[in-house]
Amino acid sequence: MADLTDVTWNQEARDKMLTDADRVLQDAVREVAAEHEGDDWEPAFAALNERLKGRFIDYEPGPDVRKYAEAIARGYYR
Repeated sequence: MADLTDVTWNQEARDKMLTDADRVLQDAVREVAAEHEGDDWEPAFAALNERLKGRFIDYEPGPDVRKYAEAIARGYYR
């Protein structure tokens, strides 16, 4: 019997998935920045999470999302 840990995506597929995930994050940051620039980071954080949670399986907000929310609040993405 084969070991299921040997069942994986090839590198090209892995790279595409990561690129697609980065684009989803970039789009969310762009949209939230347009709406929340200059706000405190908490509303931007909540808005990012709202946009991202339906796009990823088992999504959990992490330090990266807070980092971008804080940057949005400081006006880094216009």
